[in-house]
Amino acid sequence: MLSRRGFFKAAGIVGGGLLVAYYFNSEDQPLPLKEIQGAFNANAFLQITPQNEVVFYLPRDEMGQGVYMGLSTLVAEELDVDLNTLKVQFAGVHEDYVNSDFGAQVTGGSSSMRIHYRPLRQVAANTRELILQAAAQDLSVPRNSLSTNNVHVFHETKSYPFSDFIATAQTLELPSDAPLKPRAEFKYIGKEIARNDALAKSTGTAIYGADVDIPDMHYAVLSRCPVFGGSVKSYDATKAKAIAGVSDVVQIDNGVAVVATSFWPAKKAVDLLEIEWDMPELEGINIERIQADYRDAIASDEGDSEAEGNINLGFEAASEILEREYWAPYLAHAPMEPMNAVVSIADGKAQLWSGTQSPQVAQGLVARYADIDVEDVTVHSTFLGGGFGRRSVLTHVAEATQVALATDKTVKLMWTREHDIQQGWYRPASLMKIRAGVDERGKITAWDAARAGANLTPDMIRTTLPGVMVGVPKRAINWAANTSAGVLDGWAIDPSSIEGLIDDYDLPNKQIRHISIDHKMPLTFWRSVGHSYTAFAKESMIDELAETAGLSPIEFRLRNLQNNPRLAATLKKMKSVTDGWSIGNEHALGVAAHGSFLSYVSQAVDVSIEQGKIRVNRVVCVIDCGQVINPDIVRGQMEGAIMYGLSAALFGDLDIQGGRIKQSNFHDYSILRMDEAPSVEVIIIDSDEDPTGVGEPGLPPIAPAVANAVFQLTRQRLWSLPLTLT
Repeated sequence: MLSRRGFFKAAGIVGGGLLVAYYFNSEDQPLPLKEIQGAFNANAFLQITPQNEVVFYLPRDEMGQGVYMGLSTLVAEELDVDLNTLKVQFAGVHEDYVNSDFGAQVTGGSSSMRIHYRPLRQVAANTRELILQAAAQDLSVPRNSLSTNNVHVFHETKSYPFSDFIATAQTLELPSDAPLKPRAEFKYIGKEIARNDALAKSTGTAIYGADVDIPDMHYAVLSRCPVFGGSVKSYDATKAKAIAGVSDVVQIDNGVAVVATSFWPAKKAVDLLEIEWDMPELEGINIERIQADYRDAIASDEGDSEAEGNINLGFEAASEILEREYWAPYLAHAPMEPMNAVVSIADGKAQLWSGTQSPQVAQGLVARYADIDVEDVTVHSTFLGGGFGRRSVLTHVAEATQVALATDKTVKLMWTREHDIQQGWYRPASLMKIRAGVDERGKITAWDAARAGANLTPDMIRTTLPGVMVGVPKRAINWAANTSAGVLDGWAIDPSSIEGLIDDYDLPNKQIRHISIDHKMPLTFWRSVGHSYTAFAKESMIDELAETAGLSPIEFRLRNLQNNPRLAATLKKMKSVTDGWSIGNEHALGVAAHGSFLSYVSQAVDVSIEQGKIRVNRVVCVIDCGQVINPDIVRGQMEGAIMYGLSAALFGDLDIQGGRIKQSNFHDYSILRMDEAPSVEVIIIDSDEDPTGVGEPGLPPIAPAVANAVFQLTRQRLWSLPLTLT
């Protein structure tokens, strides 16, 4: 029987799986590969040039998470290409680049390696086999007498470049099931190899969106309503136009833009605009009101619920019952590179330069706002200076297109740090309540969890569908978004709102309830999505249950992980490491474990209190993410996620007053500084399983691990983020 959540996903409201057929409607869609005379375009991913270079068109976006290196490694492995000679290009927009998890060309959800591990290897293996078949025909030798190494075919004592055989290869049918290398023969997969994008990034030659410089390009800076959802009532640009270098002042959907010959005069002039805003209802909203509304919702019996087992019998079987509430605030993404986009429109065609998490959506937005065909928009993807979900919302692309169209100029629209923190898109706030029971054996008998807060799906529809369903009127998309909000507020639970809250442990009797409350804050995915806050609640409660049961935090977890051996294995490995730690009198150890994005992570932290503030001194992180492509990338992602998560755990908080975000830059929206960063040891579990996520799973356990360490040190439980001693 199809559950409500199952129907919800099947209907395409969450997953987006119905969108691809609508957007990609041509069976003969041309491959968006670079035109190289005499080159062999084997498929949408691989191109062999007459100079015997192999060009790999990267189907996912590189934002620091390592797909540039990771996916290149898969190609190099099966095609027998030296990683140092493989040429990597960012792919254009094409149906072959669709992310099967999202039904659209999207990078996110820690999915890149998992969805490409076998398909991309197969593409490379098929291409290699085609070259071998062409070589056998051209050399008039048996196919099984040939081998390959580093873009060359070998026969006895002679070697021939792949390019010698591309003319014949183009006449043959591409194989579909060439055998893949067994693990024992891997040359690159699983090996410690320097990243192939490291030199460009460390020398400043890697091109990010902020680096793009086009001839005759103008800069645009936009003044947006300080209260979300407001609009321009009237404006006076007299003072702004008096600034040297300013060429245009135009009103667009989201505000008033100043266009100038360089960034600084545009920035100076936009501050001189005199704008009267039509303020929305959100003007009366503050964080205290939001928290109170959430508490009322949690205390009610409203919401949608799902259950397994018998929750009442579970509580009857408990010897002890605990009930706690946990708060997680709104958070900004704060990537190092603020949003930007360059748009040029001429002769019914457009070009876009930007680093986004969805070139497909970006292409569609340019087409929609420039009123041209999607096929007439060329997307030039760049490196992304951090994503974390923020670059999945592409309002800046729509803004740049509107300004370029209104001014008839090539426009580079730049957001400032203040714009991104005060007028961007945010992780939703959450209030969670968990009531749990444990018996005399230290087994969890009942787990009743609830979460109050807004859902991501309605905003996802509002921001994504305009770029996917270009021909659909905006009013129809708003109707779909409003409909989804209604569905989520009375019939189904958005999985991203509660993921991780009732998972991981052996919970024979469990129940989840969700109460949807929307205060009209603009929301989007934030690194590890729902897991970023649910892990804090879940692992904090698990620690309290362990204390109540009289068991160590690790022993209690293991006792309730009989059906989750992979997460249990990470805990056991972590224990073997921390047993050797020397913990001083003024220090304490806290632990947490959490599964997300099909990976399993356990973390332990050494915490002390210095001048009344929490200090994290060292972290050990154990991860099982299946087959590792490059251990250095896995370690880097765990380290980065821990630092990002610690920033949120110790400092992350957005204060809303009068519908406005008070914080504006890193002076009042703090991130972890170098002298505050702990030492981190990452241990990777060896596994034969296919790869799973690494970009996000390292984040969820860190906040509860720190909170649990604080309890061990001070006997004070912290139930709200950011973690603050009282």
